[in-house]
Amino acid sequence: MSRSAELIPFRPRGSEQATEEPARAPRERPRGLPPAPGQPTRTQHVWLARGLDQPGGKLPLFNVDGSRVDPKTIRACLAQGWVAPWFDNPLKPGWLVCRLTDAGRAILAGT
Repeated sequence: MSRSAELIPFRPRGSEQATEEPARAPRERPRGLPPAPGQPTRTQHVWLARGLDQPGGKLPLFNVDGSRVDPKTIRACLAQGWVAPWFDNPLKPGWLVCRLTDAGRAILAGT
């Protein structure tokens, strides 16, 4: 087995040269975060907007593609006050049936 004759470069001891760190580019905003504090994420905005043309502002339980709306999205909107529980679903007690609130309509009008 032959070893490479090249040594690993290192800084000799006692070398007190200050090394400048390269300037870092500003990091992009991670996906899934709202554009600004107090604003809905893209997913929340799309879901909330679907309630604008529904009677009473009822929000759908399923996305356009037929998949169920993530309960985290619903709970986050509830916590912000953009939606309110509409009624208890006796057939599916774990499902949150919600409607838009005035605050939800205002946030959609402002974005």
